Amino acid sequence: MLINKEEISRLATEGKVKDLEGLKAILRDLTKQVIETLMDSEITSHLGYTKHTQNGNTDGNARNGYGKKDVKSEFGTIELNPPRDRQGTFSPEVVKKRQRDISGIEDKVISMYAKGMSTRDISDHIHDIYGFELSAESISAITDKVIEKAKEWQSRPLEPLYALVFLDSMVVKLRVDGIVKNVTVYIIIGIDIHGNKSCLGLYVAESESSKYWLTVMNELKNRGVEDILIFSVDNLNGISEAITTAFPRAEIQKCIVHQIRNSLRFVPWKDRKIVAADLKTIYSASTEEQALTKLAAFRDKWDKTYPHISKSWEKNWGELSTYFKYSKYSRKLMYTTNPIESFNSSVRKVIKTRSVFPTQDALVKLFYLSMLDIQKRWTQILRDWGYIYAELTIFFGERVEKYD
Repeated sequence: MLINKEEISRLATEGKVKDLEGLKAILRDLTKQVIETLMDSEITSHLGYTKHTQNGNTDGNARNGYGKKDVKSEFGTIELNPPRDRQGTFSPEVVKKRQRDISGIEDKVISMYAKGMSTRDISDHIHDIYGFELSAESISAITDKVIEKAKEWQSRPLEPLYALVFLDSMVVKLRVDGIVKNVTVYIIIGIDIHGNKSCLGLYVAESESSKYWLTVMNELKNRGVEDILIFSVDNLNGISEAITTAFPRAEIQKCIVHQIRNSLRFVPWKDRKIVAADLKTIYSASTEEQALTKLAAFRDKWDKTYPHISKSWEKNWGELSTYFKYSKYSRKLMYTTNPIESFNSSVRKVIKTRSVFPTQDALVKLFYLSMLDIQKRWTQILRDWGYIYAELTIFFGERVEKYD
């Protein structure tokens, strides 16, 4: 550990940390120590032998003292003394030769954290590469800085119109008042009228209700969303009522994939493939009329054995059948929450090393960093968006034109 609580207390007692400037001075010294130790490790690797090793120089190259350069950091200007070699072939990676600004050096630690490495893993990784001890506590302090950025992101202004909004959830374990509980992280992904995809928000809650969802919907409105054309959602408690209240003109498409999973949940393995095949005839039908005919056939065939399945489809039919009026391009996009399923899958790869989150801040921190990492790949508009956009302008007319 570079600097521990006892050392901080000692410095404060001795009057060396009286104000923010005193703290920055200590952090400048600490940063200088870290960087110069890393560069010393790099030149050792470059030359192939440690300092003061007898007969270490076998190719004519050797250490040649230290240089001097001033670099800008978030704690102020730091004077560095990078090591040099006689042949001038050494080029440090941690702070490059012509680099004069190191204020983003912590991004390297944050990037590793965002990819799922634990603080201990990052510490070990840095030690393996550079032979330098960077404590898990120091890494936590670095990554904790993203909490404020996450809060700013969560309240940032949004577009006035979204063509489609997908909402789904993921259950994780969180320690609350010393007790490990299952909590749900809700993810909202929006597609704007130009076909660009982005994550609109992350929400942590222990329960679902129309009241909770209405709060979320109103938050979207308070951040600038005026209209949403279509929602694609799981059958969450109270979600439809909240959407209808906040965005009364929005269409709702409940996820077919989730509906199928719920239908098959209590079907024994011996019947599951047959039941799934019969359900497919319903949701893959060409028209809603044909789908209703297939649903009636399913009911006649399976109601004596699994009556709950057809009842569930009939109860939710109004929001399961929204996509039938659209073309194959729009159907493929909206009839499932696949855009979020893919997002969730990427997040799970990152959080798999966290069996329990110690605090909600730790949970938000990792989800936020994972989201930023995932969104780097969302650089192109959605496939077939031209067809989908043309269809939306027909069905929603002036609502699209108002913001286009």
